[in-house]
Amino acid sequence: MANLRRRLLKPVSIQGTATNGRWLDAFVDYLRGECHLADNTVAAYKRDIKRLYHWLAGRNIAALKVRDLAEYAAWLHRQDLAAASVARHVVSLKIFCRYLQLEGILRENAAELLGSQKLWQRVPYVLTSDQIERLLDAPKRFDKLWRRDRAMLELLYATGCRASELSHLMVHDVHLDEGFCKCRGKGEKERIVPLGKRAIAAVREYLEHERAPIVAKSVRAPDWMLISRRGKRMRRERIWELFKQYALRAGVPADMSPHTLRHSFATHMLTGGADLRQVQELLGHASIATTQIYTHVDPTRLKAVHRQFHPRA
Repeated sequence: MANLRRRLLKPVSIQGTATNGRWLDAFVDYLRGECHLADNTVAAYKRDIKRLYHWLAGRNIAALKVRDLAEYAAWLHRQDLAAASVARHVVSLKIFCRYLQLEGILRENAAELLGSQKLWQRVPYVLTSDQIERLLDAPKRFDKLWRRDRAMLELLYATGCRASELSHLMVHDVHLDEGFCKCRGKGEKERIVPLGKRAIAAVREYLEHERAPIVAKSVRAPDWMLISRRGKRMRRERIWELFKQYALRAGVPADMSPHTLRHSFATHMLTGGADLRQVQELLGHASIATTQIYTHVDPTRLKAVHRQFHPRA
């Protein structure tokens, strides 16, 4: 397919806003159709390339040298972006230039000569057990759909799901009688995660007392677990908004996010004695190296393992 495209397309300049938009749309189709990337990843790469176009200001990317692209990376740093965001922008640039080279637009890919930025591994912030209790109890009866919001928080902490995973969780994925749910992570990978008694009780109460009346008024019964008053899927952004609202009420630091509950889930599992491989499976991490960061959050666990297994401890 790639060879066919190269025969059909002649090398042209991608200078100009209209042509840039054309190649951006084609690049997005390439990421979805041939790279099979997740929708969130595709959306992030698209935003990155739009920022690249803003920096180009009409210049032809084919004429840029390594020095120019390095200046782009320096410009990104001046935009007050986080180091991880700058690193992702550079990856987006490399993939975009590789695609243009594949299409015959670029004869040489100068972006491949750019170095990859080494990132410091940040230890995630974890909520204490007392903070978790206050947060999970934050939705009150005077809140609209408070049972749904309590079920949302309970599921986030009980499963370690990402907000996007919870947003796409369907009713048939949750098996309350058996005590587990099926989560779909990055790359549509599925994993089975057990549910605790409190999460099961919160979800059951929400299904019976809030979701059922909404579904009864809907023309077509929604498949999603968490829905709005109009029966629509609860968006990831709305989960973030509600988390911030209840975190403020519970006295949790304002810079916390739904991902904080994922970090807390993993850390509390390890603190309780769970094996690192088991936590990896529950989180859906492709590499155990990603899960290992949680061992740095609780140094007492490492000390206990050292005392137990080291011959001279």
